[in-house]
Amino acid sequence: MSETGLPQNVLTEIGSPIRESRLTGVDELARLAWGADLAMAAAARHALQQMTQDDSRSVSAAAAAALERTAVRLDPERVEFGVVAADTQRLVADVRVEGPPLGVAGATVTVSGPGLRAMLSDRTLRVMWLPRSDWLDGSVTVRGPAGWAEVRVTGQVADAGPAFAVAPPTSRGAEPAGLHTYDGGMVADGYGPSRVTVLPAPPQGRRQIGTTVLVAILTTLVVLGGAGVAMTLLNDRTIAPLVAAPTQPVPPDPTVRASSAAPAPGPAEPQVTRVPLARRVQSVAKPAVVGTIRVGAEPEGVAVSPDGRTVYVANQNSRVLSVVDASTRRVRSVDLRNTPRFVTTSRDGRTVFVSMYEDDKITGSGVAVVDALSLKVIRNLETGDMPYTLAVAPDNKLWVPIHSDGRLEIFSSGTLRLAEIKVKPNPHAVGFAGDQQRAFTANHESNAVSVLDMRTNKVMRTIPVAKAPHSIAVSPDGRMALVAGYEADAANLIDTVTLERKGPFKVGRDPQSVAFSADSRYGYVVNEGDNSVSVLNGKTGAVTATVKVGGSPRTIGVSPDGRLAYVSNGSDNTISVLRVGE
Repeated sequence: MSETGLPQNVLTEIGSPIRESRLTGVDELARLAWGADLAMAAAARHALQQMTQDDSRSVSAAAAAALERTAVRLDPERVEFGVVAADTQRLVADVRVEGPPLGVAGATVTVSGPGLRAMLSDRTLRVMWLPRSDWLDGSVTVRGPAGWAEVRVTGQVADAGPAFAVAPPTSRGAEPAGLHTYDGGMVADGYGPSRVTVLPAPPQGRRQIGTTVLVAILTTLVVLGGAGVAMTLLNDRTIAPLVAAPTQPVPPDPTVRASSAAPAPGPAEPQVTRVPLARRVQSVAKPAVVGTIRVGAEPEGVAVSPDGRTVYVANQNSRVLSVVDASTRRVRSVDLRNTPRFVTTSRDGRTVFVSMYEDDKITGSGVAVVDALSLKVIRNLETGDMPYTLAVAPDNKLWVPIHSDGRLEIFSSGTLRLAEIKVKPNPHAVGFAGDQQRAFTANHESNAVSVLDMRTNKVMRTIPVAKAPHSIAVSPDGRMALVAGYEADAANLIDTVTLERKGPFKVGRDPQSVAFSADSRYGYVVNEGDNSVSVLNGKTGAVTATVKVGGSPRTIGVSPDGRLAYVSNGSDNTISVLRVGE
């Protein structure tokens, strides 16, 4: 065995000048990365990461594909609790953690979203929602030595009352054995009968969980304040298919105790509520304009809140952020310190970020941080000159492309500057492929896309694309990046795993902004020069439709539910509303 922890024969293969030998070495590394020897598996993945920089394109692509195969994954990648009754106390879903043993070794869990909790036991990720607000669009991230993966969690409360009966937070007690990390205490006494959302049964032969383990996972509730562990045992031996059905009583377990000191008072029988999942919206090949909303003067950046209820528009000539109620189309305004350019939101929707700079591209450069509830500017971040299209990463960090300085600035939760990354001139936008832990930035004056390793904040590759890449977006499934070539009247697709470039694909004149449909099937390219939006197949790049919008369209934002998209029209002082899903 070598000092690196890898077998000598494998080191010989990956160090060989012969391409075929290195390809064989990649296969051997992938096999070792799946092994039970965690130290060797970690060494194998490290070697694969280095081989993604191999001079041979086939070797680097094979190494990238092997990294993906040996990375942690979550199944399913989305949990939709759907519309639930206002008196629902909590809902629970289990997600399978897949990948090699290294993927769960020492893994931790982080959550983002109101009332969202999570914990990890072996290969089961328990996701719990305590409906503390009338909507949820959050995420749970599992991070470990084999990378990280994310599951998106959504839900909505029907006819929510003015408040929810939620116990005040207290200090967390000891975690049950086998649980690595979760966000705060899971459930305190006083929440009432258990309500559990049961997901559809997995296909036969997959994700089979023993009865004892299933019961333990489904029922472990951590009592806050160190009072111990309370359990409610469900007698179901299998996970039933998801159907709308009356609640079924489940006999309580007589051995369960509310604390270590005294037996629990006779509680009401727990109930199992099977809540229908929200109907998935399927994007359409030919969107249609279904409305127009007047906003401020010369709208540029547009973003949709995580719950889809609010559209934020940065208006350059009026120095205001328009806040549009998506259902009533009522518009409110937030005055800003300087000329607003682009806008995005935090992943929980509570904070809005607006980039600002004046026409000299220096004066007033910064980011306004706006509280989404009060619509007040709570601070202004100082940045480099000409901060461009903002983006919030899966870990909730704010990435700011500094156009005039050729670099990226990263802020923690939008407040503390953590890092600066030098890239090719001049970065316009950033997209994230969470599975690969990669960030992609479109560099306008270099005709290139920089690929960054988010673990090291280092540029790992530069990919040439169509002239003057003005915008970039990564599909929600993390598999494709779409790039707009402003001066080429074209777009490119980039495979985020192999980094293979496709295209260019001819679109309209002066493509300014790009986005993907919520189901990743289609890409949208906003063409400023001919007042249109080109719709592309998200895999092949084939144009499926061209939709006329308002004058001088600038950017596009897609609602998270996939039904609507909003395009800012710079010369019309409006936003066009497109029906993109049904």
